[in-house]
Amino acid sequence: MADRQHAVVVGGGIGGLGAALGLRRAGWRVTVLERADRFDPVGAGITLMPNALRALDALGMGSEVRALVPVQQSGGLRTSSGRWLSRWDGAAVEQLMGAPMVALHRADLHRILRAPLPAESVRTGVEVLGVGQAPDGRPRVQCAAAAAIDEPDLVVAADGIDSRVRTQRWPEVPGPAYTGLTTWRGMSPEPSGPPLDIGRSWGRGAEFGIIPLTDGRIYWFGAVEAQPGVRHDDERAAVRERFGHWHAPIRELVDTSEVVLHHDIHHLRTLPRSFVRGRVVLLGDAAHAMPPQLGQGGCQALEDAVVLAASLVRERDIDAALARYDEQRRPRTGAVARSAGQVGRLNVLANPLAVAARNMLIRLTPSAVGIRGLARFGRWEPPDIPGPSVPERAAGSPFR
Repeated sequence: MADRQHAVVVGGGIGGLGAALGLRRAGWRVTVLERADRFDPVGAGITLMPNALRALDALGMGSEVRALVPVQQSGGLRTSSGRWLSRWDGAAVEQLMGAPMVALHRADLHRILRAPLPAESVRTGVEVLGVGQAPDGRPRVQCAAAAAIDEPDLVVAADGIDSRVRTQRWPEVPGPAYTGLTTWRGMSPEPSGPPLDIGRSWGRGAEFGIIPLTDGRIYWFGAVEAQPGVRHDDERAAVRERFGHWHAPIRELVDTSEVVLHHDIHHLRTLPRSFVRGRVVLLGDAAHAMPPQLGQGGCQALEDAVVLAASLVRERDIDAALARYDEQRRPRTGAVARSAGQVGRLNVLANPLAVAARNMLIRLTPSAVGIRGLARFGRWEPPDIPGPSVPERAAGSPFR
């Protein structure tokens, strides 16, 4: 593909920035449109499974991530009282999956992905109202505040689970559905004592996750079954009431958290029958938002970015390239999403007999078997993105 071809990426999250990097490596001119006025260092932690690290390698950013984060050495599953159900070590994960699993703050990953992009190619404070079609068949990006953009050759909709582009161009696809789970999240300083393992703890109708990050902080989350939309005047007190009697250091993490965020968990119960409509393509949560229990949401978005770029290099015709992308991504992301939903229901069983049976099964299952289950998705190998390296900053802006 010649570098005169222009793609507009709607959304400046992990998937959108990954797509921008991949397309630029393939020789495209790229403009990222982000609705927020600025990129604030907020958010929570993210676990990068081996497939995501390989995707970052293909995008040219794997070494930056590996240099920033230490490899997670151990982890496992516990009961709410702290009894270990299963344990594993990082060496076993890397051996079975062929690459390590790492965790870092989302803001750090976002910064790494944004750094190589020319400043003029990322536009903040731009709200995309929809995507129409020009007489020549190319997309026409409609922005608020009378902002106009040159008609691009391709629009990548990476605008998240509530994607406005998906709603407009795929009106037959149902909107996000509530999973039945609500979650609190926080960032806390690492407590005194031995280093913490990455892991999850299961109780009746609830789970709590602990993920040590690179900067000495701990990312934690607590998920429970609840009606949607329920909020509390004091969210920290609500978490303390629900999880404060669980094993150490959960109470301490909640008490020392910088902030406590509370969100209901939604997903796309029905995925689009095609991720492509004309010259508009869905990517990341806009295409396949899934429950977080497998830690694959952001990982799948990075896979999308690599496959899209590689397809556009391998196929001379853009429409053929988009068909190739759709053919490869829909089956895989559908399988991951289904598995994430199944695991999510397993993690928050409430019936005492079901909980006892689940815990017994986990205790009797060798940890290597569980790792092989994760390896079903973590062993993904990215296609190469043959083509020019990231081009120099292009002069001018596509806006007029």
